[in-house]
Amino acid sequence: MERRILFTIMLTSFLTPFAGSALNLALPSLGAAYGASPAQLGWVLGSFLLAAIVVLLPFGKLADRYGKRRFFIMGNGLFALTSLLAAFAPNLPLLIAARSAQGIGSAMTFATSMSILTLVIPKARRGWAMGWNVAVVYTGLTLGPVMGGFLNYYYGWQSIFLVLAVIGATAFLTARRFLQEEWYEDTSPHWDQKGAFLYGAAILLLIYGLSQLSSQPLAPYLLLAGLLLFFLFCRYELQQENPLLPITLLRGNLPFSLSCLAALLNYCGTFATSFLLSLYLQSILGLTSRSAGLILLSQPIIMALLSPLMGKLSDKYAPTKLAALGMAVISVGLMGFAFTIHHLALWLMIPMLIITGTGFALFAAPNNNAIMSAVEKKHYGLAASLLSSTRLAGQVLSVALMNLILSLNWEGLGLQENLLQNLQLALLIFALLSAAGVIPAKIRK
Repeated sequence: MERRILFTIMLTSFLTPFAGSALNLALPSLGAAYGASPAQLGWVLGSFLLAAIVVLLPFGKLADRYGKRRFFIMGNGLFALTSLLAAFAPNLPLLIAARSAQGIGSAMTFATSMSILTLVIPKARRGWAMGWNVAVVYTGLTLGPVMGGFLNYYYGWQSIFLVLAVIGATAFLTARRFLQEEWYEDTSPHWDQKGAFLYGAAILLLIYGLSQLSSQPLAPYLLLAGLLLFFLFCRYELQQENPLLPITLLRGNLPFSLSCLAALLNYCGTFATSFLLSLYLQSILGLTSRSAGLILLSQPIIMALLSPLMGKLSDKYAPTKLAALGMAVISVGLMGFAFTIHHLALWLMIPMLIITGTGFALFAAPNNNAIMSAVEKKHYGLAASLLSSTRLAGQVLSVALMNLILSLNWEGLGLQENLLQNLQLALLIFALLSAAGVIPAKIRK
């Protein structure tokens, strides 16, 4: 039964990265179908992320209150249904609305999948299970461009959403069959509604402000308002008996807090690098999107192959040490790209991508294991929600930072030279962020 539950969770974990990477290739077709601008198309991807991160933490708390199994099943069902709606959306606003609802469904599974896995799998095999779960995430990233390109070319962009609906429905049915037990961890009669509202409003302003920082003049003010609201949220939470986010847990549990910080730095320093390298291969070296995609595939492939092994190793050795080593390896790989990008030979790309992919595999499953092992059973739901929230927040920060850097103009440089300079600067900053992630990953006790 443990393996069946693991399979169900792996199926769900495959969906989101596969959807994102497959849809990236279909955006031009979507734009042609709806007559949409690049900025409007950005919301096809961004609406999913924004909706998911706003509701993720509240859903984690609600799942503790009303049942993890119920929320996990409902999330898969909502994802399948909204994928079907997206396939037949008659206009772009309805497609974006469907994608937002899809993000809400994914948030319901993000908030529960890791805690269910932790509850079901014994501690001695927890890292092994998390390694396989991480492996399917990278498998989704690997297969997304290949299958997305095939489906879009032969059957149209709608076919991608139809495939997502089928996989989501399969996850829904297998979850109903194999998840027989229900888990409740919050028996308090009070639900922190005001805290959930403050959190949602703060995160909405912060994420939207960050995403528009390089293009909208009002973005800094939205960002400032979001920071103020988040400060008020934290103060309010300290006064509650049953808070949405127990600040005392973060302050009193250093291994847990530092593991979350390490995850934030990891995703902030790595998420946008694939786009940067794709831009380099196509805009600087002149490769086709297909050739660039084939070269970049080497990184997620090595991540998918090594993650189960690294997860298993984290059951035998300190996961914090493996995670720290992973961040160091990622930093070395990104430094290599940054310092050789002006004269980087194609034959060097794949070995360097393998280095960074190995670093990712070393970090992801062991750090997940460290986070879930650092809290008591009653906090599994919160830990899973915070883990997913830090991952999504890191991704948003990474993209916002990349956009800011790519918008820089260097005096006296031509268009291509300016782009190359910005690519080097971005990779260097991401390498330094990854190096900084070694510190919280290393000092956890």
